[in-house]
Amino acid sequence: MIKNFAKRKFVVTSFAFFIFFITMLFPSPKTEQASTSTTYINGTPTPVFLLNNANFVARTEVITKQNNILNKIQELISYLTIGSQENIYIPNIFSPIIPKDTKVISLDIQDKLLKINFSKDFLNIPEKYEEKVIECLVYTLTDLEEVDEVLILIEGEILEKLPSGHKLPHILNRQIGVNTVYNFNKISNVQKTTTYYLAKENDITYYVPVTLLENNSKDKVEIVIERLKSNPHLQTNLMSYLNASTELNSYELLAEEIKLSFNDALYEGLNTEEMKEQVEYSITLSLKDTFDIKTVTFVN
Repeated sequence: MIKNFAKRKFVVTSFAFFIFFITMLFPSPKTEQASTSTTYINGTPTPVFLLNNANFVARTEVITKQNNILNKIQELISYLTIGSQENIYIPNIFSPIIPKDTKVISLDIQDKLLKINFSKDFLNIPEKYEEKVIECLVYTLTDLEEVDEVLILIEGEILEKLPSGHKLPHILNRQIGVNTVYNFNKISNVQKTTTYYLAKENDITYYVPVTLLENNSKDKVEIVIERLKSNPHLQTNLMSYLNASTELNSYELLAEEIKLSFNDALYEGLNTEEMKEQVEYSITLSLKDTFDIKTVTFVN
């Protein structure tokens, strides 16, 4: 019996080897084609701010492959730069904004202050995009845990003004605002808030932040919630799913956290978990920017 088993095993093994040999001689063209046309990208989803088709600074995500913080910053800047190889991974509803051929000469981080030394090509910015390029750069990099502020240098010299003459503070952070709307007629009692709206194009959902400077005596939290309950006037495809009947019962503002309590209308009319998450995310992003805090907590 053992002898017969050995014979069968030899026959099966020989047959398998024969099939393998034939396969190696005549590989399947379909299999070869599939293996050369499939690309797998491993990395970490990371927020980045780019221009959308309406030339608004928009928040989306890209996949970063670098773990070292300086290498990751270099990678993010490449996503923002026109003509870089990373541009092929950006959906066509977004556009990079840093001028083509701009080089990063050096990077340095100390105490969460990032110093970026660019080549002079950075100054080849069309005037209508001057403020947008600063917003995209600063908002992208300060979304990193390791960066709170940015100092821009051009070939070793601090960038104090843009080519049009528009002056810049030396130290840049999110206080510069983004897609800023000015709606005040006196300099007293001016409130500054940033609200993140949803936008959707080609089945891609993303967020558009809008900073508003206005004469308003209301509390900043109330202003943000009221804005998310109403329709924005900037662009027809900006939206919010926050129900108009939503009321803020109370909130507690701590050092790096804000706790919010709403009435039952917060999720009213929201049919999917995704829509509920988008409402919470719009509120969270808005309050984190407006108050420069780390955490937003929803409590019953």
